[in-house]
Amino acid sequence: MASKKILILGAGKSSYSLLKYLATNSNDQDWEVKVVDRIFSDHVLSLKALGHIEFIESNIQDSINRNNLINSCDIVISMLPSGFHEMVAKDCLRAGKNMVTASYVSNEMRSLTDEVQRKGLLFLNECGLDPGIDHMSAMQVIDSLREKDSELTAFETFTGGLLAPNNEDDNPWEYKFTWNPRNVVLAGTGVVKFIQEGRYKYIPYSRLFRRTEPIFIQGYGHFEGYANRDSLKYLDIYGLRGIKTLYRGTLRRPGFCKSWDVFVQIGATDDSYEMEDVAHMTHRQFINSFLFFNPSDSVELKLAHYLGLDLDGPEMNRLKWSGLFSEELVGLNSGTPAQILEHILRKKWTLHPDERDMIVMWHKFNFKHEGRDREIHSTLVATGEDEYNTAMAKTVGLPLGIATKLILNGEIKMTGVRIPISSEIYTPILNELGKLGFEMHEREIDTET
Repeated sequence: MASKKILILGAGKSSYSLLKYLATNSNDQDWEVKVVDRIFSDHVLSLKALGHIEFIESNIQDSINRNNLINSCDIVISMLPSGFHEMVAKDCLRAGKNMVTASYVSNEMRSLTDEVQRKGLLFLNECGLDPGIDHMSAMQVIDSLREKDSELTAFETFTGGLLAPNNEDDNPWEYKFTWNPRNVVLAGTGVVKFIQEGRYKYIPYSRLFRRTEPIFIQGYGHFEGYANRDSLKYLDIYGLRGIKTLYRGTLRRPGFCKSWDVFVQIGATDDSYEMEDVAHMTHRQFINSFLFFNPSDSVELKLAHYLGLDLDGPEMNRLKWSGLFSEELVGLNSGTPAQILEHILRKKWTLHPDERDMIVMWHKFNFKHEGRDREIHSTLVATGEDEYNTAMAKTVGLPLGIATKLILNGEIKMTGVRIPISSEIYTPILNELGKLGFEMHEREIDTET
């Protein structure tokens, strides 16, 4: 029997655990794994020692080479930025190949549903962490409650990529970039939508980081959550029409959101226009460009006065720690405010080799069973090992790797453009994740006692 051929497009930092999983399993599963990107780190290239994995330096936008590679494989895993998925999906359709991604299903991807179905293919999306493990672990509980004839009245879910406790660096944000920094800077733009106690709620971007939820997770302490963009679409995705509360959010440590709101209020996260003379701009000048003119007041004083902040307060301290008031050059020739802010923050918000990240996922289910009000808290906490074996890379990459194995072995038979919300997909993936140490821990509470 011929070896199964796996093609991975993109080998960024978040792909390391996926590549390690595929390489490690390639001998037993009889896989040939090819990875394509423009450049590879030495650490990624060292995975060659683990199994049948080949690294090909190529521009993903070289359509001839890309199509030749896709035609020669059995399944494609796209780890490219989301804007490239439609291009890859159309190539996979022409070649008759299955496809797996960790990204949200775009309107363009959804428009391919009928053709993917007709060809008997599976394009499995949203199979990473969030989206991914959040879908699977939530639907496992929701389906279980339905089987017991329980009535789900409220569902809240939060996920955050954070710094693990006890990192040596005294970081007042308790946060660094563990995922795409651009997505962090642009998080929450647009209008947030959710349901709370039977009422539809909307939060404009300008107020988002002022409307946070305090959350305490037993054993891990206090957090704050802010709402994700559109929780309402999950009414149909999860089959929750009639539920009283549906809220999806992002976790941060207390104080983060009030400090991040400084950037939002002054316009530093705007991505709609390019700033002038960026090549000569310092960090300090970047902040000053959003403030009123006063030749005698410092940038710190103007900012504190503008937003009503204490000059010695925690918000100003976090900005100072991040280097926003320094005279260091930004280091870009051009850019939007959001791009410049991202570039400045990368200098202090990039994980050091000795730092570890942490993933925290928390679901709360309120339901009625046999006339009693009850509650389930479901929690996943994972800690990284180093700058490559991060918790983020593991919880994004391992579900993708497991799903790929299941598809190649014929254990997932569904077709179409899908996300992992059916038992056929989520049960075996969650089972293997549990064996690998990534298990949701559930605690049920009788709220009437």
